[in-house]
Amino acid sequence: MSDWTAFGRIDDEGTVYVKTAEGECVVGSWQAGSPEEGLAHFARRFDGVVTEVNLIETRLGTGAGDAQHALTRIKELRGELDEPHVVGDIDGLRERLDKLSATAEAKVGEVHAARSAARVEAIAHKTALVTEAEQIAAESTSWKAAGDRFKEILEEWKTIRGVDRKSDGELWKRYATARDTFTRRRGAHFATLDSARKQAQGRKEELVTEAESLSDSTEWGPTANRLKELMSEWKAAPRASKEVEQRLWERFRAAQDAFFAKRSEVFSARDAEQKASLDRRHELLAQAEALDVDADPKAAQARLREIQGQWHESGRVSREAAAGLDRRLRAVEERVRAAMDIAWRRTSPSDNPLLTQMREQVAEAEARLARAQAAGDAKRIREAEQALTAKRQFLQLAEHTN
Repeated sequence: MSDWTAFGRIDDEGTVYVKTAEGECVVGSWQAGSPEEGLAHFARRFDGVVTEVNLIETRLGTGAGDAQHALTRIKELRGELDEPHVVGDIDGLRERLDKLSATAEAKVGEVHAARSAARVEAIAHKTALVTEAEQIAAESTSWKAAGDRFKEILEEWKTIRGVDRKSDGELWKRYATARDTFTRRRGAHFATLDSARKQAQGRKEELVTEAESLSDSTEWGPTANRLKELMSEWKAAPRASKEVEQRLWERFRAAQDAFFAKRSEVFSARDAEQKASLDRRHELLAQAEALDVDADPKAAQARLREIQGQWHESGRVSREAAAGLDRRLRAVEERVRAAMDIAWRRTSPSDNPLLTQMREQVAEAEARLARAQAAGDAKRIREAEQALTAKRQFLQLAEHTN
């Protein structure tokens, strides 16, 4: 302010006046120096008030300040200007403060409205959490997930501000009731589950005991089928507690593995044996098919009998493989038989060696049947009986023809 006399004066006695539209009013006294210095002192006071007003106005404009606090301070400053102790444009500052007061009141109204809306939103937020908690308590059977969700709801609850004490208390009571209801339901469920698990443990112990009793069985087919049935029963049975379930499963699986491992060893040995037998039969068949039947039927027949004896002693082969080889060997037998028939017809009955050979074949077939019966091998017995019947029929036919 360059011209302080435009807004104030100091009389000869040192009384300081400020000029307003309503007239002059005393703002203080000055005895410490010249009138100019006195007016400058009271003008600096005015500048300090203006600076504070500028700051309040800036904060209200940017939203950085507390509108209610600003309104209170504006009213204080406005009241101080009714009995001013400064020298300056009092009328202009009053008008400015009145406008700023209206702005601050509007800001305060906005803040109150925002707080009210936030309170409504906060209540709605907590109400939604309570409703969710009540629904979980009444319906959920996902016990772990539901329990975790209750904890999450509580943590979320703590972050919500602005709810009045009465509403907050009522909502909290509903949440606590829902949580207690869920805890009771969960406790009852696990009590029932413990009972069911004990029953399941008993049932699975029975399955394990039976599986272990079968692990040393050598009845491969029936035992394998029964173990598969036990596995189906295991899957259908309820689960025991986690520790018990794992321990019983390890025993059950070990019993199964022991049986199937032994079966695999036996089957592997049998497969190796059958392969050796199959290779041997291929060799014998190659020898049989290579016989020169037409050149010397009798020698071919003698060699065929040797091959046949070795054939039956060669061991077992699979039914599928045996069928094709047997057909080929029978074809050789038919060739030899046809050649011998022709040779037989060319000789007199007294010189015909065919009857002797056929009787020898019958005797050999009878001996083979006796060996099969002694070994108790049902399959070999059946095959030997069939071969003996056929040879006897051929012998009878030859004797009748002779």
